[in-house]
Amino acid sequence: MTQLQQDSLATTVATRDWWTPLELLMLGAIWGGSFLFMRVAAADFGPFALVEVRIVLGALILLPFLWRVRERLTRAHWTRFAIVGALNSAIPFSLFAWGAERAPAGIGAIANSLTVLFAALVAFALYRERIGTRRALAMLAGFVGVVVLMSGRTEGDNIAAAALAGTAASLCYGFAANFTKRWFADVPPLAAVAGTLSCAALMLAPFAVATWPVAPVPRASWLSAIALGVLCTGIAYAFFFRLIQRVGAARATTCTYLVPLFGVAWGWLLLGETPTLTMLVAGTLILGSVIVSQRKPG
Repeated sequence: MTQLQQDSLATTVATRDWWTPLELLMLGAIWGGSFLFMRVAAADFGPFALVEVRIVLGALILLPFLWRVRERLTRAHWTRFAIVGALNSAIPFSLFAWGAERAPAGIGAIANSLTVLFAALVAFALYRERIGTRRALAMLAGFVGVVVLMSGRTEGDNIAAAALAGTAASLCYGFAANFTKRWFADVPPLAAVAGTLSCAALMLAPFAVATWPVAPVPRASWLSAIALGVLCTGIAYAFFFRLIQRVGAARATTCTYLVPLFGVAWGWLLLGETPTLTMLVAGTLILGSVIVSQRKPG
């Protein structure tokens, strides 16, 4: 390798090292914003109609990746796409949207952080993957955080139902993460996401049609629904898997630590939803437990 090539490679690596934290920050901001958009649009659309718009738009963005590998897909693939589509999109998106009608955006964002802990718990229950003492204690702290979150009140309303819905959604994500890891090794990641979203859209369609809003949906809600589908689902997934290819899964998934922070921040800055002490305590417990559970043994 010539000196010029070495200098060029060093410049490229330095640029990537500088660019990667910014990309992680942007992805955390986008996914944190999804809870803001749901908060804006859920009341006007209703959970099923809103989620259907989101999933269809996200699937359309990623459909070219699925089309490229269509000849490799078997009936078993589509069955698995349907199962993961229900657990990774149709059910959790609907639960978060339902919760967004009833509680501030930060509630769902904080509950979403439990996904990492539930993924480890499901891996232990179904596949006997070792948890270890530290991760078990971290899980306990995270679930204490959920109890704290459910005990809170905002503007006089009990938010336990929304926190419980978010927790159930994260449990679905935990199952989906384990199934995805074991079922789709032979399918490109974005093609697998497109397949699961397509199946989820078909499953949810009857519920969306049955509950489609009668009154005209305001422009702000339509824009929020479009942002959910195009930005927070289609583009964000493509962005995320591109990041995984470049820096690895372990580093790319650190963006999930930023999601609750941005979820609370967007709700505060743009909707005037001031974080409560309960939300801050619960968020600290849950997010701290996730970070501790992900640390490698020293």
